[in-house]
Amino acid sequence: MIKAFMIFAALLSSEAKETYKVNIEKSTVEWVGKKVTGQHNGVIDLKGGRLEMEDGKLVGGIFTIDMTTIEDKDLSGEYKGKLEGHLKSDDFFGVEKYPTSTFVITKAVPQGPGRYKVIGNITIKEKTEQIQFTANVEEKEGKIYASATLTIDRSKFDVRFGSGSFFDNLGDKTIYDNFDLTVNLVANK
Repeated sequence: MIKAFMIFAALLSSEAKETYKVNIEKSTVEWVGKKVTGQHNGVIDLKGGRLEMEDGKLVGGIFTIDMTTIEDKDLSGEYKGKLEGHLKSDDFFGVEKYPTSTFVITKAVPQGPGRYKVIGNITIKEKTEQIQFTANVEEKEGKIYASATLTIDRSKFDVRFGSGSFFDNLGDKTIYDNFDLTVNLVANK
């Protein structure tokens, strides 16, 4: 009897969980990297992903980022091509060997209506680190809209080029370890 009840309860809880597939055409990931003498910004594409909701609340998700799509938006011509090539090279993200990165939500703690403290594991260059950030999540007309700005320390993923954490005397050539991502997701059932 207890075993039957546990199976029934598990079925109910799995039915309550709804999966929303991220619409990669309508979702955006923008990045900003800073250095002593300025900054660069651009975009990168999602390869796929999903958000998991239960009783109208965020409970999980997984996302794959296509690292081969790193694009700079503040430069043009030869300089744009050089920066994009350098970011894709082994000096930075080594996209030939590591073409994707992933983020898995391990916990979403409600912080008020539509706000969550999201805790999860991000993997870049086969190195995984736990990060946390605040996200806004809204369900409207059968779709989920989620947004967040998060900061990632690239040095934790063996992305060391120009890092003052690893090299001395870089002066105005120093590139800061932290970079920011602004994520806007649209997901459908």
